[in-house]
Amino acid sequence: MKISFLNSYLDGKIETYDKKEALKKCGKIASICYSKNGLETARNEKPEKTLNRVNLTLDSGHHSIYDHEVISLYIEDIPKILAMVINNEKMYTTSEKSERYVKHSNSDEIDVRLYFKWVELLKAEIAKKYGNVFSERKIEKLALENARYFISVFTPKNMVYTTSLRQLNQLVAMMKKYMEKENKTDFDEKLESSMQEFIIHLDWLGVLDERLMKNNKNRKLSLFGERKIEEHFGDTYSTNYEASLAYLAQAQRHRTLDYQMIMPSSLKFYVPVIVAENDKLQSLWESDFKLVRHKVPQGQCVLIAEKGSYENFILKAYERLCTDSQLEVLLRTKDTLDKYYDSLAENSPLKEDLEKYTHGARCTFPGYECTNDCHYLPGKKLIRKI
Repeated sequence: MKISFLNSYLDGKIETYDKKEALKKCGKIASICYSKNGLETARNEKPEKTLNRVNLTLDSGHHSIYDHEVISLYIEDIPKILAMVINNEKMYTTSEKSERYVKHSNSDEIDVRLYFKWVELLKAEIAKKYGNVFSERKIEKLALENARYFISVFTPKNMVYTTSLRQLNQLVAMMKKYMEKENKTDFDEKLESSMQEFIIHLDWLGVLDERLMKNNKNRKLSLFGERKIEEHFGDTYSTNYEASLAYLAQAQRHRTLDYQMIMPSSLKFYVPVIVAENDKLQSLWESDFKLVRHKVPQGQCVLIAEKGSYENFILKAYERLCTDSQLEVLLRTKDTLDKYYDSLAENSPLKEDLEKYTHGARCTFPGYECTNDCHYLPGKKLIRKI
């Protein structure tokens, strides 16, 4: 793993972080809360007065002012699962290349070998069934996005990650708490190693401060749940379901919704519909998946708890109920929509509103204008199999 300040990377320079100046800026901002005349007076106040305010806020736990100091990092070779961990915390902005259509490097790792094996098997199966519907380019893209279920969730990737000074320190505090857990699994041990490396890099960059890493509220990494949540559907909703780690990485990008996962005690994995319809292919898929179970493949299923508001779930439906969406993501979203609709009372105004979204893909939704019509009827009816 390698972490650089984004501007330093783009400028080709090695620059250290001026934490002293960052704290000073936030100390001046705090004058809005503490000073009679606010920010205007703080512009020209004596340095020791600013420093006193910095110490006051850091020692008292008034850390929200340090969210005004925003830091952009370029993180190279971060394990995908660690990217998922930090992407599940608010607040942040991230830019990453989707792995749906990425050809992975040709290494001798078993998960990569099986990935390339299944790219070819899936291309042949998709072409056999849909060669008269999809172009060669589309067939290859669909094969790539389904074969990647074999790739380890610890596979390295690059990302640009932007968050605040306070949040970076809180991330480290929550990672340290995660590393304190007892009875660690192999997954925990491997993730802990990645977290330790992440923390070392942040420390070297000079962005960590012990006072900002106080965890008085006992915050934990939000990605990892401890139990099923109670299901309900109304103005807000919460629900549990099983889905793959690949699905979760996509779903958590809906930042207005909350997601948690629980690793199962036994191996379960997602089987694409087009594979499940072919007994020979399904048998081969299952036996190949057992060969990579120790790698924690992206197709491994976990128990997911999802919750949020009705309005934000509808926004997810607008995004995911589309022919261009990954099929597993579409199916899980449709399952939740159907469960939502069935759970509402017949005389509920919410059910009357939700009914408008039960007729197919997002191109059937009120007010939606498609700019790239797929002209694919099974896709629009949400009955496609690839």
